[in-house]
Amino acid sequence: MSALTSAATPRPGAVLADLLPASSSARARVRDVALVLGGAALTGVAAQLAVPIPGSPVPVTGQTFAALLIGVGLGAGRGFLALALYAVAGMAGVPWFAQASSGVGMPSLGYVFGMVLASLAVGALARRGGDRDVLRTAGTMAVGTAIIYAFGVPYLALSTGMSAGEAFAAGLVPFLVGDAVKAALAMGALPAAWKLAGRQD
Repeated sequence: MSALTSAATPRPGAVLADLLPASSSARARVRDVALVLGGAALTGVAAQLAVPIPGSPVPVTGQTFAALLIGVGLGAGRGFLALALYAVAGMAGVPWFAQASSGVGMPSLGYVFGMVLASLAVGALARRGGDRDVLRTAGTMAVGTAIIYAFGVPYLALSTGMSAGEAFAAGLVPFLVGDAVKAALAMGALPAAWKLAGRQD
């Protein structure tokens, strides 16, 4: 038995964060608050890993990958709260959206809204084993990515006056290769984390 599982044996339907030990309900609440704050901060840091795309107002960033990993790792409730905190704080002026931006006037804000809901969805899937092996992890990441684009691309069109085709070309097509790479990373990392913890089902 690994150190993680000996320290905290999670109930069925656990996510990776449940493996962190908490010896009492009070400590569990402290742990959960720390995870939510850390998840929001990690998303903000990942958002600064940004590469502009010629012809698109939306850069390639690490924030979508971070948001999906946070949702999967923390579970639906904590993941949703972490991404909601990230979104609300950024709209209120904390400069941790992509390229140190903030506020509500960005054409890429729809992607942030999508990340909030995607974290909820992938967290729920993770509680059903959606991160335990390569194929299920691929499906979980695909669902989360689809939700992000389902909000991001229409919002991009509405906020910029682009046609649907233009928004699709500028706000989805340039990111498909990067999304495939992110999914591949998750497909390797998440099942490996469960194997390391000795909890693959």
